[in-house]
Amino acid sequence: MDVRLVQLLGSFIGVTSEYALARLEYALKHPRAAAPPVIARLPDASESTLRLHWPSVETELDAALRFAKHLRQRGGKYEAEDASVGWLGRTLKELDQYARAIRWVMTVTER
Repeated sequence: MDVRLVQLLGSFIGVTSEYALARLEYALKHPRAAAPPVIARLPDASESTLRLHWPSVETELDAALRFAKHLRQRGGKYEAEDASVGWLGRTLKELDQYARAIRWVMTVTER
């Protein structure tokens, strides 16, 4: 397995943990609102894990990104005034960047 891919997966796993905390903080601040979607944490940074779990992780990430987009559409000041929304958005942006990089490395190394 490509070293870059292992490093990216390790970073993705770390940010997934941060997202779980951001999700918890959002739920505590907004108990009546719908909770942000869960993104499963990959058990390890191996090729078998990637092949087995990556499609579902991408689907979960897409759902979480749609949720964050809906929050942003509420208004420009909302994110600045609510730290939990900001943290949620930042972790999702970072997860999306890592996911794009992982997809790119997977595409390049499969050729």
